[in-house]
Formats: sequence, C-alpha cells, structure tokens
Amino acid sequence: MFAFILRRLMQAAAVMLTVALLAFVLFQYVGDPVSTMLGQDGTAAERAELRERLGLNASAPVQFAKFVGNALQGDFGMSLRQSEKVSDMLKSRLPATLELSFAAALIALVLGVPLGVYTALKRHGALSQLVLAVSLLGVSLPTFLIGILLILIFSVGLGWLPSYGRGETVAIGWWSTGLLTKSGWTHLILPAITLSLFQLTLVLRLVRSEMLEVLRSEYIKFARARGLKRRAIHFGHALKNTLVPVITITGLQLGGIIAFAIVTETVFQWPGMGLLFIQAVQFADIPVMAAYLCLIALVFVVINLIVDLLYFVVDPRLRMSVSRGTGGH
Repeated sequence: MFAFILRRLMQAAAVMLTVALLAFVLFQYVGDPVSTMLGQDGTAAERAELRERLGLNASAPVQFAKFVGNALQGDFGMSLRQSEKVSDMLKSRLPATLELSFAAALIALVLGVPLGVYTALKRHGALSQLVLAVSLLGVSLPTFLIGILLILIFSVGLGWLPSYGRGETVAIGWWSTGLLTKSGWTHLILPAITLSLFQLTLVLRLVRSEMLEVLRSEYIKFARARGLKRRAIHFGHALKNTLVPVITITGLQLGGIIAFAIVTETVFQWPGMGLLFIQAVQFADIPVMAAYLCLIALVFVVINLIVDLLYFVVDPRLRMSVSRGTGGH
C-alpha cells in the first residue's frame, strides 16, 4: 500500500514538473512582459532596470528553478493587467469556482446514478426511453447554448432567476460563500444546472451500461439461482460492482468541471477563476494564465490520487493484487 502511494506521488510530481515547464515556457516566450508593463513609451534604461528586477537576464535553467521555487510557495508574480499578486487574485476567485463546480457535480451524481440504475433495470419501459432521449440534449448541445437557453426561459421569459453574477456573499475568514444567503442560492441555480448537464448525461449512461454488463455476469445469474431477492441482487451486488468505473469517471470529471467551468462562468459572468482566465487571455496576462494552468493541473493530480485510493475501498481485487506485488518484492 505504501509503495503504491509513493509511486503515485512520484508520478504526480513528474506531471506537475512537466506542467510547470509548460507554464514557464508560456511565461517566457509568449509576449514580452516588459513591453506589456511599460508600454511603448518606456525608455531603454527603464526596460533594462525592469528586466533585471524581474530576473529576465538570468539563464533559462536559473529562471525555471526560480519559477518552480516560487510556485511551490504559491507565488506566481504580479498580474500584468491589474498589477496585483496573482496568488491573491486566484485566492479571491477560488471559492466561487469551487462552489459552482461542486454544486454541478452533486447535481450530476444525485440525478445521474439513480437515473442510470432505473434505465438499466427498466430498459424497455417508456419512461426509461424518454429519459435516455432527453439525456442526449446534455451531450449534443454546447454548454454556452444551454446557458443562453436557460437564461432566456427562466430569467428573461419567466423572471424567476437572475441571469448573471454570484449574488450576495458572506465572508468566513478569507473564504466568501453565497451558500448562506438566499440571493447566493438563486444565482447559483442556473449556472450549476448548465455546468452539470453534460456530466449528468455521462454519469447516467455510464451507470446504465455498466449495470447492464454486470447484470449479465455469471455471479449475478448464480445469485438469482440461489433465490436472493431482486433488491439484494440489484443494489447489494450489481450496483456495488458498477461503482468502480463510475468513481473513475466522476473523479476525472470533477477536475474537468473545475477546469472547463470557463464557458459557464463567462455566460453567467460568474466571478470565478474561469472568468479571470478568459480576461487574462484577452489581455495576454501571462502570469495569470500560467498560474491557472498549474492550479488546474494540481487539481487533476490530487483528484487522480484520491480516485486511486478509493479503488482500495470499492474493489477488493485491487487490494489483493497490490498485496501480492508488495509481498513479491
């Protein structure tokens, strides 16, 4: 078990170093930060002084080592557009993105797993076929179009829900949350539904296909032959074995939700990291872009590690294989 975790941590460190290298290249060779900060009116002396202060005169390996060292401390320099610390900017936007992402993931799981199980157990039913037909909308329609349609229906047409912003928030230390106010909840509904639809469809269809596959397996047939009740077969045996791939996809999709909340945050003007990244791209704010890239990579690495560890809880076969491998060494 320890060797397995150590191996995963080493792989995670290698991935983060690769991403840091990409971010460093982006930082160094896409645009000129000196020209961006001083503009066209900067004198040669001012440019030379700023290059020295930013450490741009050092060799590339020295600059990369300094970049990695600063990144490990959460320091990605100053924003070229707003002249603020990038770490402070991300810190202020992080709560909004995480609340939106976790709300979307919760909707996808709470609806996707039961609907997947239902459509598998009642695969020939009219309601099951209707659910599968409607679920295609979550895959076929792009996220920005779904968001615009929801705004047209529930904000412009019915006037039930707000169409932009995060609403009233409450500060708990450095964390700001909209989950403690009515305004925050109403502002969260439309973007969370928009962000969750693709993931909901994915979870629903994955659970359905895996459930159908498990129900055709030999041990399920043996359980039926033993006279076990349907509920025990479906939920005690079939569903438990269905959850292994579901955990994988759900974990990876949570990282995807956080990374690709950019479109939803832009449509609803949700003040999260995704909207900050879009604004950074528009103004070529390289430090913000590099920091966002590293942060999203860290999210994926951490989630992958958690998913690997959850396998030990759900799948006893993996525990046995790792134990044999450890014992052999």
